[in-house]
Amino acid sequence: MKNTISDIAKIAGVAKSTVSRYLNGGSVSEATRRKIEHVIKETGYIPNSFAQSLKAKKTSMIGAVVPRLDSFASSQTVTGMDEALRESGYQLLIINTSQDLSREIEALYDLARQKISGIVLFATQITTSHLTAIEEIGIPVILLGQQHQDVHSIIYDDFAAGYDIGRYILAKGHRDIAYLGVTEKDVAVGVQRKLGFQQALNEHGGASADFYESGFRMSAAVEAASDILGSRDRQPSAIVCATDNIALGVMKAAHMRGIRIPEDISVTGFGGYDVTEVIHPGLTTIKYGYAAAGRLAARHIIKLVHEEHVDPLTVLSYEFMERESVDNRK
Repeated sequence: MKNTISDIAKIAGVAKSTVSRYLNGGSVSEATRRKIEHVIKETGYIPNSFAQSLKAKKTSMIGAVVPRLDSFASSQTVTGMDEALRESGYQLLIINTSQDLSREIEALYDLARQKISGIVLFATQITTSHLTAIEEIGIPVILLGQQHQDVHSIIYDDFAAGYDIGRYILAKGHRDIAYLGVTEKDVAVGVQRKLGFQQALNEHGGASADFYESGFRMSAAVEAASDILGSRDRQPSAIVCATDNIALGVMKAAHMRGIRIPEDISVTGFGGYDVTEVIHPGLTTIKYGYAAAGRLAARHIIKLVHEEHVDPLTVLSYEFMERESVDNRK
């Protein structure tokens, strides 16, 4: 049976990403290099023929590292990227990591080894390992959705969006509010949106909020919302949700308990998913231009490939979508 990179890594006692880095000409210690070379010689390992054929030049391919493909935001963004890249003579290669950070790191090295010209990383969080990989692979990388001072970044104005949602809820007369967010490891969704909401709350006297955490999937939101709605101590008049998926989970949990929206409780989200417009009641939310963001990321990565100037940070705007899911308590 033909050996793989995983086999070489296991025999040499190193990580798969280390072997990928070695094969790509990246930086590894002298001792590690000798170990890998010895194993390759002993096993007769032959690197992927496609990757070998690309040693002389880069390909006309751009990589996208995506945490999950079953989300509206990811699918719309990838579609926008693909359209813009095809117009410029590039092809898109997508790696889905299923929200596994170690797979994200491996994906960066694997794409570089295949001589990808550039990479758009749909980041949920940026770790030291991410930054090390980006530095070592030596090809252009753009972060989409998160920012770091050392990497070109495209982000949404999540703080301002959270602030606008907060002001809107308060203007509707809600004073006892629940905020259902996500892990703060995700700086954009887990931190910036919440900070914007808190800023609006701090500027308005007489209102208070309890903060809760959910997973990104709707099933996790249903469970978290059931705990909030099932509490006998305190019932909020509104739940501000960090994503539309979470808001949909809240609406389902409310329906299961016979709680009416917006008469009994109001709900808001972030994202602007298509489904939020067609459900009843329609969800009040922040709409992000995911497809437009994908097209912009494609244009920016092509510029970086050609060593043209790109602003280190691009902040994207959004639309406030007022629908029927928020009641006026004044």
